Amino acid sequence: MSAAQPALADRLHQRLFDALYAHSLVYNACWEDPAVDRRALAIGPDDRLLVITSAGCNVLDYALCAPAAIHAVDANPRQSALLELKLAGIRRLAYADFWALFGEGAHRYAPELYRDTLRAELSPFAARYWDARIDWFAPRQPQQGFYWRGLSGWVARGFRALLVARPKLRHAVEALLEAHNLDAQRAHYDAAVAPLLWNRSVRWAVSRPLTMSLLGVPHPQRIEVERQHPDGIAGFVREAIDYVFRELPLADNYFWALYLRGRYTPDCCPEYLKRDNFYRLKDGLAARIAVHTDTVTGFLQATDERLSRFVLLDHMDWMSAFHPQALAAEWAAILDRATPDARLIFRSAHARPEYLETIDVPGRGPLTARLHFERELAGRLHAGDRVHTYAGFHIATLAA
Repeated sequence: MSAAQPALADRLHQRLFDALYAHSLVYNACWEDPAVDRRALAIGPDDRLLVITSAGCNVLDYALCAPAAIHAVDANPRQSALLELKLAGIRRLAYADFWALFGEGAHRYAPELYRDTLRAELSPFAARYWDARIDWFAPRQPQQGFYWRGLSGWVARGFRALLVARPKLRHAVEALLEAHNLDAQRAHYDAAVAPLLWNRSVRWAVSRPLTMSLLGVPHPQRIEVERQHPDGIAGFVREAIDYVFRELPLADNYFWALYLRGRYTPDCCPEYLKRDNFYRLKDGLAARIAVHTDTVTGFLQATDERLSRFVLLDHMDWMSAFHPQALAAEWAAILDRATPDARLIFRSAHARPEYLETIDVPGRGPLTARLHFERELAGRLHAGDRVHTYAGFHIATLAA
């Protein structure tokens, strides 16, 4: 696989993303809808999953399907540290304390709980990381809890500052969260929120490379969105948000509600935070999760395990632009370890990723000859995706 050398500006923007990624917790919550993923993956009791960790929310969601094993893999050790902290909490805490930490994002006694109960459960890196940051969960001021931390949390804080500075917009957004049905939600968004929200300064802010990097969007994805959408990044973001708030009920949309509220609520939260599911995880399902700080390729080349489900998120977008040979090697490792009935899902800024056509897997030939894409099912599921910030959702199986 070969690719043209990215332009200087592209390389500089990517270096900004790489620098942020190399020193930061990027994601404090997952921004991929696991309800969609469950239907795409059809997880059964014999399945063994490889999942890119991100914030670990979806790893815990898939564990509730009771597969044989889940390998949570992420090259960023801070993302692994977050999942380790959640797993330690599941093993050692009562539900009320766990909810305060990861539902509210704030617990008055977080440092004490960490020191006395959780720290001993962590790997050396995770312990060092949370030694310096456990006060994220014990804020001194309201609106400073965990979900305002990390890179994505900084963007949420920026939006919160906008709402504080514009009370009329804040009241409109708060009322939107209380809409009792989709028709009322759509009408309120159109009449009271959208006219106040989409001004020139907001459009400018959301289209900045720094904003996209803080949200975990690498430069190649940003360029692809600009190429596909006539109004660029700002137009794409508005289209995505319009769709979410006009076409999908907010009552269970915990992704967007989190960054509007800064916390979850018992009626609007990930499945792992619900009481009954917490105890299912505590009673053994969480023990099926293994955390690995590694690349996908590195993990696969080091294991003899055969894997039947792969959740690859969106990392191929930036690898295709900056590390095409590494992406081809990754697919070789995936195909080497995949069972014949394997199912793979990934998201992309591309509705139909052209780079897949250029991947030549060492020793196996063109990647597209090795995969079958379930485009109709992916399209139906994508329409109901509560996040809706990707142009494409893709489901693949191995070709016969």
